[in-house]
Amino acid sequence: MTTPTVTDIFKRALELRSQNTGGKVASIKSQLLNEFSGKPFPDTAYLTIPEYDNIVPEEDWTAGLPVTLRGIQNEDWDDVIHGILISLEQVENYPIESGREDDPAKEWRNRGKSIAEAEEKNLSKWMPEELMAMAKRNVTN
Repeated sequence: MTTPTVTDIFKRALELRSQNTGGKVASIKSQLLNEFSGKPFPDTAYLTIPEYDNIVPEEDWTAGLPVTLRGIQNEDWDDVIHGILISLEQVENYPIESGREDDPAKEWRNRGKSIAEAEEKNLSKWMPEELMAMAKRNVTN
């Protein structure tokens, strides 16, 4: 019997959701519980789900991981699945309510914009001019 990872369970939840977009989260939860109950619990060393930074802020797509960790530590599949569904709901709801993180209309959320000036200052201070010119030529090509 293979040990599922948190990522495997999250991807399965996404798959179930895509098959039944109008369905209730409770039905996904019961299906996941049926599929994973009795299997070994995921290893806490691999407590992660795929990154969705381009869709939602990290604090949202990771929102359920503490609940999932508690479930693994207490060997409680209900908590494991509940935590994964919290993250799934955040990944689904954030773009609907706020738009995607990579939406150009949300320029104020551009994480690179806030550090661009400091980055330019540091690069110009520490990189020799000829190396900086070569780097700029490579970026524009």
